[in-house]
Amino acid sequence: MVPTTVWAPLELDLGPLAPHHMSEIVIGLVLILLIWAVLAKWVVPAFEKMYAERSEAIQGGMERAERAQAEAQAAKDQYTAQLAEARDEAARIREEAKNQGAQILAEMRDQATKESKRIVESAQAQIAAERQQAVTQLKGEVGGLATTLAGRIVGESLDDDHRARATVDRFLAELENQPVRAGGQQA
Repeated sequence: MVPTTVWAPLELDLGPLAPHHMSEIVIGLVLILLIWAVLAKWVVPAFEKMYAERSEAIQGGMERAERAQAEAQAAKDQYTAQLAEARDEAARIREEAKNQGAQILAEMRDQATKESKRIVESAQAQIAAERQQAVTQLKGEVGGLATTLAGRIVGESLDDDHRARATVDRFLAELENQPVRAGGQQA
């Protein structure tokens, strides 16, 4: 004989949790449905809204961060370009200043050369004038001394005589025209 199996519901022993009345089960189900409805109506949408806001804030923050990073990179590129331009400008200004310095130096040399020539010419002219003045003064003194000496030799005063002066002047002119020998003596 083959044993036949009969299906029987499993009995669970819930102990003190086992409901004593059917109303406890119904009230439990109603409360569960009520809690589920409150959660579905207010709590879950609030959590969903908060989740969406946070997701949006995070996503927006990431987008803002990416935009800020792109702007920072653009600013860095612009700064680098401006820095390169400034370096080029500084090099050009240095070169310009160097050229201007060389030009100013050349102008100052020319001016100094002209000034030194002018000073030399002025000094030479002054020396020539002083020499001429000294020669004239010496002629007068030598003429006076010669006249006085001649007067002493002759025994008469020759100061007033026009002829004596002409003789002295002629004598001095002859001395000037004589060639100078080595050693500074006249021939």
